Amino acid sequence: MMTPLWRLDQLYSGLDDRQFMADEERFRAELSRAVSWFDREDIGEGDAFEPTVETVERAADALKSLNDLSAVQRKMRAYIHARVTTDARDDDAGSAYSRLLPASGDLMRLNGRFAAWVGRAAGPIDGDHTEVTAHREFIRQCSITAEHRMTDAEEDLALSLGLTGGTAWVRMRNDVAGRMTADVDGIDGPVPLAMVRGMATSPDSRLRDRAFDAEIEMWERNAVPFAAALNAHKGESITLNDRRGWPDDLAPVLAENGIDAEILDAMTREVVASLPVFRRFMQRKADLLHRPEGLRWADLVAPVGDASSNAVTWDQAVTRVSDSFGSFSPALARLATTAFADSWVDAVPRDGKQGGAYCMPVEGAVSRVFMNFDGSADSVQTLAHELGHAFHNSQLADRTELQRRTPRSLAETASIFCETIVVESLLADADPALELALLNTDLSGSNQVVVDIHSRFLFESELYRQRRKSTLSIDELNELMVESQDISYGNGLAEGSRHRYMWAVKPHYFTPFYNFPYTFGLLFGLGLYDRFRSDPETFRAGYDDLLSSTGMAPAAELASAFSIDLADPGFWRSSLSVIADRVERFIELADAQAR
Repeated sequence: MMTPLWRLDQLYSGLDDRQFMADEERFRAELSRAVSWFDREDIGEGDAFEPTVETVERAADALKSLNDLSAVQRKMRAYIHARVTTDARDDDAGSAYSRLLPASGDLMRLNGRFAAWVGRAAGPIDGDHTEVTAHREFIRQCSITAEHRMTDAEEDLALSLGLTGGTAWVRMRNDVAGRMTADVDGIDGPVPLAMVRGMATSPDSRLRDRAFDAEIEMWERNAVPFAAALNAHKGESITLNDRRGWPDDLAPVLAENGIDAEILDAMTREVVASLPVFRRFMQRKADLLHRPEGLRWADLVAPVGDASSNAVTWDQAVTRVSDSFGSFSPALARLATTAFADSWVDAVPRDGKQGGAYCMPVEGAVSRVFMNFDGSADSVQTLAHELGHAFHNSQLADRTELQRRTPRSLAETASIFCETIVVESLLADADPALELALLNTDLSGSNQVVVDIHSRFLFESELYRQRRKSTLSIDELNELMVESQDISYGNGLAEGSRHRYMWAVKPHYFTPFYNFPYTFGLLFGLGLYDRFRSDPETFRAGYDDLLSSTGMAPAAELASAFSIDLADPGFWRSSLSVIADRVERFIELADAQAR
């Protein structure tokens, strides 16, 4: 089997497909009717009111309208997004994206107006109505939003300006990144960004070093638009947070994620306490890679051991993931079979394709998975990770669009769990040499999600603080990034070996504080896996229900079903101890190999 490209013709044959045009027309027509209905029913800001039976009926009708509109929009947006992220030069898809943005903005306005209306109620909007009862968590979130909402006119202006402000900056950032190429010494012709970054998993240290140098030069050459985009986006975010009355820039993100500062602090304290463990791993890895000066940034995700044992074909990746999924449950195995058979996955790095990986729901239980397969063991885990998201989407298939809105704190639950399944399955059958290689891949990933994510959290926290005073120059952004990495990586990396342009590499900074949810997801997933090992059958019975309910209750409430207290530092410590045990085993195997 060749490395796959996904099929999009199962969604639409093209932008001129009659079904696409019909869906776009239907979306606009239904949106117009919904706006008129919201106007007639006074859904928006206004005077306080006492909830009645009629209020509940009105809420039910509004919820149904928002759900129906979101469902029509999702398939179109997924199709367009799939095209623009695989080809930055697809101008037709880019135009379609721009054309859909204003209508999408109108739908966001309706969501905001519903939140404002919920905030006007002098009591809870609750009653014996299926639609309302089923959306209690969404209504709860709306009540929080209403407390920090500007007037309808101000919110409308902010959304309109955002289309040519924050949203436009994000699109420009992604367009530039998708078109970037680098000149890697020893390789003919310009190399696309995704392929340059993929060279970080090469067993050839000289190639990794050349690729890293070329990547830094590439970011340096293109830094001006990235710095402009980041400064503008953060400036807009700060202004809106202030006008909406949030106490700080982290507070709205905590609310969106359904957690509080106590939970985040408990996790962060344990992360900081664990950093020396990760540094031991990096130092021992440096020995294996014959880096006497210490591990370099270019080595962070490099393989160790025999190169041939680390190389993976696409067919092998498919088999490893499918077999591991089958060891957990038939439902998970069927998901993988369907994804491969129906061409859900686009895995080929190529010019114009963005870097990274993602999974997006399309319709029903169907998803599309985007990644850049490079033949490394790390790619196998990436595949398992993204298919975990697809499985999560499949468990949400029977939920409404508003019920599917999973907070980012829980969005990584299934993906991390699936990664863990694959790692544990492979380790169980590995000889010492392969076990060392697999542990390296797994720990390199954990290192990214704990250590690097901590540096990103430190960076973004300070970025918000400094951006309140003025814009930051490229040099200031670089300096802040290096300082954050120094704190997080410490002596785990060679002195002076940092990636000063990581602020430009990661699009995550354009979603406020989209960093700690990854750490949360990793450690929550490991905690769940520990529950699975203790009582597999009981866990399986509740796991799918957990995934189907991630938009139905706050994270702490859902976790309690598995006897997990997210505010307890001991929970996070126990999850990190799983990683610490793997570090000890990695060092033990490395020492045995050296003897």
